[in-house]
Amino acid sequence: MLNIKDISRALKQVAEEKGLQPERVLEAIESSIAAAYKKEYGARGDVVRAKLDSKSGELRFWHVKTVVDESTVRIVEEGTEEAPPEAAPQGEEGITVLPRYNPERHVFLDEAKKVKPNAKLGDEMLFPLETHEDFSRIAAQTAKQIILQKLRESERDSILSEWRDKEGQIVSGIVQRFERGHVYVDLGRTVGVMFANESIPGEHYRSGERLRFLVLAVQEDTRLPGIVLSRSHPKFVAKLFELEVPELAEGVVEVKAIAREAGNRTKVAVASKAEGVDPVGALVGQRGTRVMAVTNELGPEKVDIIEWSEDSGTFVGNALSPAKAEKVEVLPRREARVYVPEDQLSLAIGKGGQNVRLAAKLTGWKLDVRSQTRPEESQEGGVAGVVETESENTNEHGDESKSKSESEKGHLS
Repeated sequence: MLNIKDISRALKQVAEEKGLQPERVLEAIESSIAAAYKKEYGARGDVVRAKLDSKSGELRFWHVKTVVDESTVRIVEEGTEEAPPEAAPQGEEGITVLPRYNPERHVFLDEAKKVKPNAKLGDEMLFPLETHEDFSRIAAQTAKQIILQKLRESERDSILSEWRDKEGQIVSGIVQRFERGHVYVDLGRTVGVMFANESIPGEHYRSGERLRFLVLAVQEDTRLPGIVLSRSHPKFVAKLFELEVPELAEGVVEVKAIAREAGNRTKVAVASKAEGVDPVGALVGQRGTRVMAVTNELGPEKVDIIEWSEDSGTFVGNALSPAKAEKVEVLPRREARVYVPEDQLSLAIGKGGQNVRLAAKLTGWKLDVRSQTRPEESQEGGVAGVVETESENTNEHGDESKSKSESEKGHLS
């Protein structure tokens, strides 16, 4: 009989270290002991189950067999060669090949009923095995491998269940290491990765530095949970504002659209759902404290907060902030021509056309910015559309549209 005090102590310690339920750890131990028993005393096709009584320390073993009959298995007599399934006549699609009868895994229904009168097809029958607690080195090594594998699987499932609900949320982590331009972040029980194209251009990271990240995706098709993080995604800015602006968290104010060029500038369009609440003022905060808290996290990146409007012309004019639009001429096919004062022209277009480009992303319109005094003259950098960079725009319902390049990343939220 095993020392139950040592086992209970080990169970508790492993469960606490891995963040698992003690029952899951006990299952892993039982599976490993069953594998060791099969290795030492069982046959190749045996299915062995072990049960460890956590109160008494008693260890018991069973041989598991499934109840079958001639309709659920195919019987092949010894000494005869069976045609492989591929040899089935051509054209007979949908043929189901029954599993071959194996006396080490199956028990016929009539035999099962002698032991258990109410047995039925598909039931599992447990046949007691002689108890052994002495295993060879090879069997013990097999048990060790099984328990490590089971613990890894249990830990992975536990982490996945914890992080699945955090997708699209802001988390805090400590920069751990760098590898091929990717940043690995310590998130507590697991490590997240921020791929190179999800970091803010020009932002430098230091090991041990604590930062905030957007949980972009929780990948479940990898050997280990893949927590994909981002600081360049437009939604990162929206979630940072939610942490600072109670009106956003409560739903009084809504983020309608976001356009971002990470590391340089972001435009956020907001609207109020309650009469008398100024959506722009809510995000700016008293003396700019709220927007300042967000920009402190983003470094030198500027943030323009714009009031959203159902009127397309008004919204397009607002989107060019901080420039003031004097007139917006709405054209067919979601195009608009915006006239601004001569002294506001460079501000409206922005360095390298950035301001008008972000305004086009934000609104989803093709914009042509011109001087009010020279209305017929097209300005260099003053025309911008949304086709080339629509992947970074967030539409009026807050959903990120995906471009081909983003789809190829394979880790978008």
